[in-house]
Order: sequence, then C-alpha cells, then structure tokens
Amino acid sequence: MLSGEAIAEARLTDWRKLAQGLHARYLVDDFGTSARFVTAIGEAGNALGHYPSVSIGNGYVDLKLVSADAIYRDGEGTEHVVEWVTQQDVDLARLITGIAAEHRIDADPASVSVLELGLDTANSATIAPVWAALLTGNADAQGHGSPSDEIRDSTGRIPNLWFGDANEHESQRFHVEVYVAPEVAGQRINAAVAAGGTVVDDASSPSLTVIADQDGNTAVLCVAEMPVTEAGS
Repeated sequence: MLSGEAIAEARLTDWRKLAQGLHARYLVDDFGTSARFVTAIGEAGNALGHYPSVSIGNGYVDLKLVSADAIYRDGEGTEHVVEWVTQQDVDLARLITGIAAEHRIDADPASVSVLELGLDTANSATIAPVWAALLTGNADAQGHGSPSDEIRDSTGRIPNLWFGDANEHESQRFHVEVYVAPEVAGQRINAAVAAGGTVVDDASSPSLTVIADQDGNTAVLCVAEMPVTEAGS
C-alpha cells in the first residue's frame, strides 16, 4: 500500500484520494461519449490487468481505483491484505487522465465524495457479524479488506461501516462520515453552518471536522489527503 505522502506526490490532477481509494469524475455530453471513454479505459486496464469501478450517470462518468491485495504491516510487523491504493492504481489513473485528454473530456475533481457509516461501540467483534449479514447478506463481510472489524461490501453497493471506540456503559451511536476533495471542504462546512449546523470539534481540521445538526446528530467531514502543490509544499 502507498502512503498518503506518496499518493499526494504522484500529483494525479484528475483524482482525489477519498477513504481507501482514488476517485475521479469526468464530465460527458452523452451516453455514447461515456461508452467510448469507458471502452478505452477497459483497453488500458487490459494492459495492466487492473480496472476501475465505473458508474455512468447523466452527464458524468465516476471512477474508483483501489487494489484488493495491498499489504499493510502493523506495528508488530504482521502483514495484512487490505483494500488500499497501490502503484498499479496510480499508474492506471495516469493512463485514464491521458485517455480523457485524448477524448477531450474534462475532469471535475472537486465534485467527488464518499459516504461511510461509523458506529461507536465497545463490542465491535460481537456485533459486527450481525451488521455484516444485515448489510451485505454475508457475515463473512466482517473485516473484508481491513485488519479491523470494519464491514465493506466487495461490490460497493452500500457504504462502508466501521466501528469507533465507546465505553461499554455508553449507548451505541451512529454517525456519518463524508469524504470530500480538500479544495471544497471549507465551502461544505460553511454551507452546513449557514443551514443551521454547528461545528462542535475542529481540533483535527482539515482532516476531520465534526458538525452537528439542530437535533444534535453529528457528521464528520473528512479530507483524506491534502494535495501537493507545484512547489512541493
């Protein structure tokens, strides 16, 4: 797996690192353009033996790049197979950026976003199989692509569910996590506050900013990696 610094230093102008993967949105005029673009991406993927997840909508093509066989080494030196960005994702991202330029298709990197669910609990190992079965239909989804009890659907149908720490005497609490491109984080926070929300914790800003609505429900606005500037700062 690549470090956040290595991903940022790759300067993937069309892509943003959100949660575990690289994400891009390309703007298209019609479905035919989308189909030709995706076909060209598939041919590039054939050369590398690696492919993005693709979603085609009205006026856009969304792409996600992540490797299912990245290696994470914990503090004790134990290796875990996880979902994360590797060099093959960076290489394919660069190829796709070139393909988009050839097809005269513009990227809209500021618009990418990822939603995850968080559940604070002192008993993640016990309750995770229930949530895995409920969300994916398969209790074995517990820990998929992660060294933790986190639940990830391999087909991407649902948001990831991860477990935060809570005292065993505290009630379980859900919250949402919204990953956005770093250049729009401030605008997103300002918009939420203007709509009546409150910033309740910005100690880890810009990486994490906790926002509450008027009923006290919380969400965390997340910026996975800050981009590297042209000057390298």
